[in-house]
Amino acid sequence: MVLAAFISLSVIATPALATTRQQIDPELRHLLVQAVAESDSFTDRFDAEVWLTDMSNRLSKKIPETQARLNLLRQVHYEATRAGLTPEVVLSVIHVESNFNRYAISRAGAMGLMQVMPFWLKEIGRPGDNLFNPRTNLRLGCTILKFYLEKEKGNLTEALARYNGSRGSFKYVRKIYNALDYQWGHY
Repeated sequence: MVLAAFISLSVIATPALATTRQQIDPELRHLLVQAVAESDSFTDRFDAEVWLTDMSNRLSKKIPETQARLNLLRQVHYEATRAGLTPEVVLSVIHVESNFNRYAISRAGAMGLMQVMPFWLKEIGRPGDNLFNPRTNLRLGCTILKFYLEKEKGNLTEALARYNGSRGSFKYVRKIYNALDYQWGHY
């Protein structure tokens, strides 16, 4: 099928990563280049089974096909853990940003599960990568969120606001925390 048939023009209230090319942070650019260059996150089989089973059940209404759902959950867990984030926070971000539509595009042009701005692909020297590819999208999105978390000295509320480009407004952050509290947290 034609890729365009899959792309839904999701309307995201506030564009994610609304940074302009003139405001690119060189440190963040370096981290993204490094993250792309790195190529399992579960250390215990039992923990993996418990987490994957629980999260798979929670995600089943959004992604009905079991194998696709498990593949995405493994990728989320791997990329979140690699970046030093909790997978449940990343699931909450995806829930709010794209509602698990890997082909989502915001009004501002942010793309994919975590709504990453496409200029990052050009900026880090890998324009052939595809932000609709979950692995690429998760790698970049998790790296960006972790960067903001470090810049905000561990303050997740401020990091999420920066990620979304909505510093000073906490409407977006409340949506993330609601998704975390009611859908993805406390397994």
